[in-house]
Amino acid sequence: MEWTRLMVLDLAPGEVYAHTSGECEWIVLPLSGGCQVHCRALPNPASPEFEARGPGQSLGSGPEEFQLHGRDGVFSGIADFVYLPRDADAEIRSAAGGRFALAGARCETRLPARYGPAADVPVELRGAGHCSRQVNNFAAAGPGGFDCDRLIAVEVLTPGGNWSSYPPHKHDEHHPGEESRLEEIYYFEIAPHGDTPGLGYQRVTPSPVGKTDILTEVRTGDAVLIPDGWHGPSMAAPGHDMYYLNVMAGPGATREWLIRDHPDHGWIRGSWDGQDVDPRLPFSRTEDHR
Repeated sequence: MEWTRLMVLDLAPGEVYAHTSGECEWIVLPLSGGCQVHCRALPNPASPEFEARGPGQSLGSGPEEFQLHGRDGVFSGIADFVYLPRDADAEIRSAAGGRFALAGARCETRLPARYGPAADVPVELRGAGHCSRQVNNFAAAGPGGFDCDRLIAVEVLTPGGNWSSYPPHKHDEHHPGEESRLEEIYYFEIAPHGDTPGLGYQRVTPSPVGKTDILTEVRTGDAVLIPDGWHGPSMAAPGHDMYYLNVMAGPGATREWLIRDHPDHGWIRGSWDGQDVDPRLPFSRTEDHR
């Protein structure tokens, strides 16, 4: 992948992970558990000091620490997160242990390190009926969204038996005001049913400019790389709720998420009129403080 990056860390209690951001901006997102993030900006002659973006948000050239309360798991609530700028060193420490995603994107501008509280994450319900899903727009593009240079990242939660990322859509060409060119990574976690592990399926089909052609089973810990193509549906098996983290970035001068629906399937949006959103949504907003 040219623009997008993803790392998933499983940290034992007390374990520390040392991270260098390099040419990328990153968001540290707890998937389960909480953590402390220590960030130090590296010397950058072009930007020797960060500017303050609000109370407690000025880093200067010194270190900064952030406490992320986290959650029991991706289906139990929304998590705090931290933005790490490019050209910085960071340490991630978890007293109780847990799993943590680092979503990244190549970028040019170094923004301040910042804390994103769970309470401020916008939650959106999309679709209706068996196409219902929940989107946690913690780093979505657009007015009022969390400020990044190129990175766009959201969480999607789909009740078991539903189709998500539907109708199939794409964003692999640049058409001003209509479609933005963005790579995308899907990282999955699937809820088990008792002792039975969860599973789902992901489909990607070739587009006029893209060759990606995938139909794959996905389980917890799997990732699907989508450099191009029509992507969707993401199919949650009955009885197994599906979570995926979307990480997007591209070369466009404007950070925006503009998609084009597949011409054979876009009609499905009109069928949602008069249908109710799945009553299993939304999932809980209550985060596990630890």
